[in-house]
Amino acid sequence: MTFIASDACRQDMALSAAAAERVSSSETTDKGYLISAYDDMMRRIGEEEGQDWILMSAIAYSESRFESDLVSNQGAIGLMQVMPIVGKQFNVAKERIMDPETNIRLAGKLLNEIDESLNFSPATPANDRLSIILACYNGGIGHVSDARRLARSNGEDPNSWEVVARYLDMKADPAVYESELVRYGKFTGSRQTKSYVREVMERYDTYRKMVAGRS
Repeated sequence: MTFIASDACRQDMALSAAAAERVSSSETTDKGYLISAYDDMMRRIGEEEGQDWILMSAIAYSESRFESDLVSNQGAIGLMQVMPIVGKQFNVAKERIMDPETNIRLAGKLLNEIDESLNFSPATPANDRLSIILACYNGGIGHVSDARRLARSNGEDPNSWEVVARYLDMKADPAVYESELVRYGKFTGSRQTKSYVREVMERYDTYRKMVAGRS
């Protein structure tokens, strides 16, 4: 099953200077929330969907800077930049995806589906597991699965993000993407996906420290 969470062109998303200023202040505001105005919603949905609300907040920042009405050039929608095909996968009409609660819930469900589909070894380190899940959210589970399949075929660890990231880079090479092991073709977005994973992981760490310091 192929999951597509968001497009690989977030660098093209245009936020106005005013919007960027609002977002920047959202992390330090004294208006009753720690990370964003969506804290309570993130907490509730995170608990219901079995996801860490702090992680989901870090994803939302990277995806949309907490702009709930954002639509990317590739059609990704809302806080979590959910593609319409994901809504269809979960029987949610495109018109409803912009709604923040629906948007966050779809992202939570998608993260669960990705995690379950990857069949990680129980011994997989938490950071590797999360990094690979985030890579799927950004670049598509098909390309990441190809990279893990290539790693496994070469006797390397498909549960290591360092290894998987290297094979994602290699999927831009015809000698690799034309292999019978590769089911989803050429991938040229590895640099963007690796940057995305790094950004979300760093912000997740920052947000956890912020929340711990205020609790």
